[in-house]
Amino acid sequence: MSHPVLSPLAVRDMAAALARPDYRRWAARTRALGGCAQPIHLRGRVEYLDPATGEVLHRYTTAHEPGGVLRVACKTRRASRCPACAEVYRADTYHLVRAGLAGGKGVPASVASHPAAFVTLTAPSFGPVHTRREKAGHVQPCHPRRNAGTCPHGRSLSCTTRHDVDDPHLGEPLCPDCYDHTGTVLFNALAPELWRRFTLALRRRLAKTAGLTPTDLGRVLTVSFAKVAEYQRRGTVHFHAVIRLDGPHGPATAPPAWATYEALAEAVGHAVRAVTVTTPEADGVPARTLAWGAQLDVRPITTTGELTDTAVAAYIAKYATKAAECTGTLDRRIRPTDDLNTLPVSDHARRLITTCLRLGALPEMAGLRLAEWAHMLGFRGHFSTKSRRYSTTLGHLRAARIHHNHHRHQITTGRLPLTDEDQVLVIAHWRYAGQGLTPGQALLTAALTGKPLPPLNPSALPGGAV
Repeated sequence: MSHPVLSPLAVRDMAAALARPDYRRWAARTRALGGCAQPIHLRGRVEYLDPATGEVLHRYTTAHEPGGVLRVACKTRRASRCPACAEVYRADTYHLVRAGLAGGKGVPASVASHPAAFVTLTAPSFGPVHTRREKAGHVQPCHPRRNAGTCPHGRSLSCTTRHDVDDPHLGEPLCPDCYDHTGTVLFNALAPELWRRFTLALRRRLAKTAGLTPTDLGRVLTVSFAKVAEYQRRGTVHFHAVIRLDGPHGPATAPPAWATYEALAEAVGHAVRAVTVTTPEADGVPARTLAWGAQLDVRPITTTGELTDTAVAAYIAKYATKAAECTGTLDRRIRPTDDLNTLPVSDHARRLITTCLRLGALPEMAGLRLAEWAHMLGFRGHFSTKSRRYSTTLGHLRAARIHHNHHRHQITTGRLPLTDEDQVLVIAHWRYAGQGLTPGQALLTAALTGKPLPPLNPSALPGGAV
């Protein structure tokens, strides 16, 4: 099937855009946006006033922009929505994580000598699913079992298929009726709380190792981390985290001599086994205790070797731009008007979404907001988070990039070129006017920026702003 923006209608739309007298300004703005596939359209004006006299020093209005709108980047982190903006987010996450391991961005280079571990925390099993396993470079059968028999629903408990990497059955339960969909969505919903309890237990264990109280630990040691959530094919989240030991004032101070990688690894293992979370009890849904899965991976991060700071930063940044859509669900919220039976999702995702909506309707489960986050299969936490002292922030990285781009691009967005803007009163009036690209604009954006053809957004202004 051909890409929708390559239709004859798209070609005519592109030709019409090229013929417009304001095309050059539109093209300059498109390059400045870096190929954003879902730019936000704004209408309005900005006035710069002298606060003492009220004199208008400068006035900007979108009336002079192509189509009468100012287009700004959507800045989404989701690669499924806008690959260009997601790539910016991925790069920022990479630099944020790497700075906390090797220094830079305001973090001293001495941080590279601090003990650091790459930790993967997984979800427990909620039933057997189709998997792809390799051994010595050879793909193994999925679930080979002799005399496996059948489940209560008459389905085989064995699978001898050697699944391809892109096999749509990967992550699907061997028996959808036996699979614990309720447990899956409840684990996703409570995974952020389980992580919080893990970090508390980790600090308590380190304090016990040093013979200190948790309060006294903060006077000699800081536990810093950066983590990202990843969806497994079966629809459960697990966390990849960089955990680092610092001195009492963060990365600028060295940890005490007893705070070694071995002490950190032992504390991680203890904390993972020690924490649990109890689900709410509701009518027909008994309370249950959830914990981390049995699979735990803890490895040292070094400047050389197999697991370097660069490799870890790239690995975490890769997952920062993905969400639940890689499991066969949607990258948007479920609408009241949606027909669950016709949603373009996998059968496994449909059951998980249905479970979220069913549990979300129970008053006892209201605090988990399962219905609102059904498209995320119950998970509502932030995908990438960090402790305060780990390294720089995404906000600082964005501010530095905005400052840099302001001097590179001459397309004004209403900023008065003064040396001391603190002495200027800025009054802005903005109104949302749409989002996205028409088919012809998508073709031109790809040609101007060298980026792949972006997905067509049906909400783009019809025939509108070039």
